[in-house]
Amino acid sequence: MSGPAKLRVGLDLDGSLESLGNSMTELADALGDLGTCELLRFHTQSARRSADEYPIALRVLWSPLWRRSLGRSLDGLLPPVDVVHLAGVATPPTKRTPLIISVDDLRPLRDETRIHQRITQLRRAVGHGAVLAASSRTASHEVLEVLGIARDQVVVVPPAVPTVAPTVDGIDLVVNVTGLIERFLSLAPDLVRFAHSRGGQLVALTSSRSAQRIRSSSLDVTVRPRRDAREALASARVVLHISDGARFPSFAIAALGAEVPTLARATSINRELLDGAAALATSDQEILETLGEVWDSAARRAIMIAAGRARATDFSPMTAARAYALLYRDVVRGWES
Repeated sequence: MSGPAKLRVGLDLDGSLESLGNSMTELADALGDLGTCELLRFHTQSARRSADEYPIALRVLWSPLWRRSLGRSLDGLLPPVDVVHLAGVATPPTKRTPLIISVDDLRPLRDETRIHQRITQLRRAVGHGAVLAASSRTASHEVLEVLGIARDQVVVVPPAVPTVAPTVDGIDLVVNVTGLIERFLSLAPDLVRFAHSRGGQLVALTSSRSAQRIRSSSLDVTVRPRRDAREALASARVVLHISDGARFPSFAIAALGAEVPTLARATSINRELLDGAAALATSDQEILETLGEVWDSAARRAIMIAAGRARATDFSPMTAARAYALLYRDVVRGWES
């Protein structure tokens, strides 16, 4: 007997951009390797980059409306598919096809200048039957609370985290700063002294705006843009993850996969995703106290490296592909019933 027919999945590659790459491209490649879906790759916001990506007619015309879940239905612009998966700022409506929207970035639901646009956009999409995929249980609670929607309209599926080569003989303290620049600046003098005492340097991966703040502080910090994340990770002995929790901690998980011991604050999302693999601290002082042991103790490093490597596989592109393949089939079944 033959197995179930392959689902035809429309996948928008203009999705969640991370420092290590585009998580939707990683997902698409893994789904292709999995072989359980027929993929139709396309872009809602940018021009196609290869011949195997479907060109959407008049995309530039419709994109502004799609940012509000309005405008031309995507069904009429794509070949027939069973389900459409989006993850970027454009959420075009569909008439006949179930829609999944990954919500990996919570910043627009918090204090973005045009906060109501994103909230209204997602509420409108859900009102037309879309299912939202939050990146963690913690994130799903925030999405439910902010949007005021039913619990069954939000599922939890982590994004694909790229696989990174193991780091060998790293000497730097690499800090991933996302949204908490004041906390980093208060810690930085102690972190600089620590890194220098161990023969390394303090490297900060951050946004251009935060980079300006760091440079103006006159601290001895090497500032690198997020696009240099792979290079920074390749020189890291320890990674410190400082985040407001608005985004999925892809860099921290990639660091675990690269066998770099990682520290973070014991926030809700970090307990959910990193506990047991990273060292979690309840205060900045505890971070400083733990840093020395994580840096110097061969026994603790060996334990953390093994645990981190195992945890990273939970968020690999292939793991994400399997989870999304199941979600696609569940959503299609629910739409047809």
